[in-house]
Amino acid sequence: MSSEPAHLPDVNAEIAKVVLPDDEAIARSRRVREDRLAFPPIYVVVGAYRLLSDPNLRVPAWKKCQHGVLRGAAVGLGWAFFTFEIQKKFIEVFLRNSPKVTGLSHDTLFGYQLPFTVTTYAAVVLLANQVTNILKFFLSKNIRIARDRAWDQTVLSRGKGPEFWQPYVEEWANPPQLTKRSWERWVGGYFGRFVIMRGLLLPLNFYPFIGIAIGAYMKAVGTARYLHKQYFAAKKMTDDQVAVFMEERKWHYRAFGFAAALLESIPIVGLVFTVSNRVGAAMWAHDLEKRQHAFASGDLSPEVHRRPTLTQDASDFVGSFPKKTQ
Repeated sequence: MSSEPAHLPDVNAEIAKVVLPDDEAIARSRRVREDRLAFPPIYVVVGAYRLLSDPNLRVPAWKKCQHGVLRGAAVGLGWAFFTFEIQKKFIEVFLRNSPKVTGLSHDTLFGYQLPFTVTTYAAVVLLANQVTNILKFFLSKNIRIARDRAWDQTVLSRGKGPEFWQPYVEEWANPPQLTKRSWERWVGGYFGRFVIMRGLLLPLNFYPFIGIAIGAYMKAVGTARYLHKQYFAAKKMTDDQVAVFMEERKWHYRAFGFAAALLESIPIVGLVFTVSNRVGAAMWAHDLEKRQHAFASGDLSPEVHRRPTLTQDASDFVGSFPKKTQ
């Protein structure tokens, strides 16, 4: 009988095939990242999925907020129970006496018959917003802590430390010149948004989804900048660098901010999205930073770009993304 051992497979080689990414896997990962960068609103969806599916994100956020949610829900439900009929009656009088302002009747919307009266819908929307504000009051500091921890945990899950965030690198050979008009500063500020949303656009809140959508558009850029505040701080970017960086991705930030603000504007449930949007923003920041590394290392070179326009960006929604070569 032969004493030679039977042929065994090379275990190290087999492990290497499974563990070590080959060029095709790296290229595939890069294409996935580029696809996400090309359509930033997807980060809002991915952030919500990550928050709900990852216990490392979901459990700490809930533990930090659960007592405030329970107290706020008890007060909010009591408030809604005792004031619903009063508020409904007030709205009914307002709609009856202001048909030119609201353009609404009591049983139709855009000419379509509704299964409920418009006054009932308006009262529910008004109460839902009030309950949301009550929840915000009871959550207050804790939900801010939960958002910050969600960002930190998302970054940590990528295995990145503080050294990952490198100084800002310009990606355009001809960065845009910023000229912001005075009226844009006023409209974009808190007071301007408050006057427009709570005054001029108030009647639109009686229409399903219209008021929320317009409000989200007004808050889009501000929301996006706020969600990336930690990213800009980690890179130690100046105000001018932040302004140029966002202008170069003008429609990307507007689309991301619109999607985030739209979800956050949903009464009550929107509070959950204020946390999940921080998760999505951290994931977008990670991918943007990987791109910054490519420019810093010379793998990518600054390219000449036209001033970003909706027509230019909407054609393939890539904005500052370099065109792929065949």
